[in-house]
Amino acid sequence: MKSTTLVKILTDANVLPEVDLGAAVKAAETLNTDLEKHLIDQNILSENVLYETIASYYKLPFIDLKQVTIRKDVLEAVPEPLVQVHQVVAYDMDPKKIKLATLDPRDLQTFEFIKKKTGLNPEIALTTPSSIKSALAQFHKGLSATFKEITKESTQTEDGSGEKNLSELAEDVPIIRIVDSMLEYAIFESASDIHIEPQEADLIVRYRIDGRLKQVMTLPKTTQSGIIARIKILANLKIDEHRLPQDGRITLTTKDYKVAFRVSILPVYDGEKAVLRLLNESAQVLTLEQLGLQPKPLGILKRNIKKPHGIILVTGPTGSGKTTTLYTVLNILNKPEVNISTVEDPIEYRMPRVNQSQVNPKIGFTFAGGLRSLLRQDPNIIMVGEIRDNETAEIAANAAMTGHLVLSTLHTNDAVTALPRLGEMGVPSFLIASTTNILMAQRLVRKICLHCIQSYTLSKAAVEDLDKQFDVSFILKTLAREGAIINETTPIESLLFYRGKGCKQCNHEGYKGRIGIYEVLEITHDIADLILNKGTTEDLRRAAQKQGMLTMAEDGFVKSKYGITSIEEVLRVTKE
Repeated sequence: MKSTTLVKILTDANVLPEVDLGAAVKAAETLNTDLEKHLIDQNILSENVLYETIASYYKLPFIDLKQVTIRKDVLEAVPEPLVQVHQVVAYDMDPKKIKLATLDPRDLQTFEFIKKKTGLNPEIALTTPSSIKSALAQFHKGLSATFKEITKESTQTEDGSGEKNLSELAEDVPIIRIVDSMLEYAIFESASDIHIEPQEADLIVRYRIDGRLKQVMTLPKTTQSGIIARIKILANLKIDEHRLPQDGRITLTTKDYKVAFRVSILPVYDGEKAVLRLLNESAQVLTLEQLGLQPKPLGILKRNIKKPHGIILVTGPTGSGKTTTLYTVLNILNKPEVNISTVEDPIEYRMPRVNQSQVNPKIGFTFAGGLRSLLRQDPNIIMVGEIRDNETAEIAANAAMTGHLVLSTLHTNDAVTALPRLGEMGVPSFLIASTTNILMAQRLVRKICLHCIQSYTLSKAAVEDLDKQFDVSFILKTLAREGAIINETTPIESLLFYRGKGCKQCNHEGYKGRIGIYEVLEITHDIADLILNKGTTEDLRRAAQKQGMLTMAEDGFVKSKYGITSIEEVLRVTKE
C-alpha cells in the first residue's frame, strides 16, 4: 500500500498523533522500507490494530487467521504459489461463496481469477502478514501429507511393471492437482516458460516472467516421477522413455483462455527436465503501434509491407519476440485476395486463412524442402520460420526475386550484420541487394511497473559508468533528434529518468510486462550499392546511421526517457 494512502487512513482514524506519524514516515523513507512494515517492526502500532484500522477504512471485516483452523479442501481451493505471491488465503467456503483473507483489498485481478477458478463468489476480509504466514504453515502441513500419499510405492522399476506404476502415479489426484496448479498459476502470472528441474535432493520449479527466471516452488524429490509422468501423458509422449529427449504439446481450453504448452523433455543427470513454453492462442494479435516502434521506423515498416515482393527479415536472439513481430505483419497482410503460406518449426500460433506447415526433419520435411513445395502452391506471401542454411537462404532470395513477399527470421545481433550473414550463406550480393526490403533487429526490455514508477536523476558515478559503455553526447543528440528533450546541450545529470520502486502489483520487481526496442534498416540505393561493392559491416553501419537509422540502444534510451523502461534494462539487453 502506498504510504500516502496509509497516512490518510491513519490520520482519518486518529490512531497516532500527527507528530509520531510524520516521524515514522520520514524514518521509513530513510530506511527505504514500507511504512506499514516500519510501524509494526518498531512497535509503533500493533499488527492487529494497524490492519483493523485499514479494514475499517475499506468497510471490510477483519479476521485473525491464527485463531482459525482451515479445512484442507478450503485451504487448497487457492493454490499455494498464489498464496505466497499475492498474499490471499481461502479460509471458508460454501456451495455459493468462498471467503478470502488478504492484505490488499484492491487486488481485484487475483479475486477475479479465484472466482473463475472455483466458480464461487469471493467475500473479502482483511488479515495480517503473520496470519498469512500461519495459513502457509497449515498449507505446508497439508502438502507434506499429500506428498507422503503420492510416494507410498516405488515409481522406478527396471522391468515391465515400471510403465504401469508411472501410469497409476500420473493419475493420482494429488499429482494431478499439483500439475494443474502449476499450469494455471503460470497462465495467471503471464509466464512464458515453466522449468521443472530435478536436483539431487528435490525438484525445483521456475517460471520465466518478463524474460527473467524466477524460482516459485521447491517440491520433494519423491514427487518428481509422478509430475514428469503426468506431463508426458498430457503431451502424448512415451511414458516409459527416459533416455531420449521428447517433444510434445498440451492444450488447455476454458471459456476465459486457450493456451498451448510446447513441452520439451530432456534427460539430465538427476532425472528428466521438463520445459513448457506457453503460447496464448486466445491472445489478440498486436498492432504495429503496440509493438513499440518509434514513428520513423514504424513508417518504414508500413511502407515496405505494402510492397508486392522482396524480403523482410527480423533478427535477434531466441526469445526476442521475432515470431510475434512476424505474426503482427502477417495479420495486416492477411486479406481474402492473397494466398499466405508458412513453413514453421514449430507452429506457435494459429491464424485463420493462413496455410501453416510444420517442418519434420525426421521424414525429410525441412525448411528448404517445405519452401520449395510452397512455391508450387501459388502463394503471394511466404513466411519461413527461420533461415538456417544456405539452401533455405537461396530459395527465399529467389522466391523474392520472382514476385513473392518473403518474411523470415535470422539469428544475428543487429540489423546490419544480417547482410554479411546472408553472403556467408552463399546468397550472391546482387540477390541480397535487389531482393531485401528491410532488416529489423529487436530485443525485449521489461516495462516499468506503472503502480510504483518513480523519477530520479543520474548520479555522477552513474554518468561516468554510462559514458564507458555509450557516448553520452551521442545519447543526448539522439534524445534531441527524437524529440525526447529540447536541447542536446542539456547536461544528462539534470534529466529525469524513471524506475520502478517495487510493489505487490509487480511482485516487488519494479517491472511488469515487456516491450520491444528495435533498429530498422531500409535497403536504400546507397546501402544496395555498398552490398554490391562488398562493403564491410562497419561501412554498412555508418551508411545506415547516416540515413537516420535508430539503433536498438538509441531506441532504448528514448523509451527510458519517456518512462517506458529503465536505463538499467536497456544496458542489460544491449551490452555486447
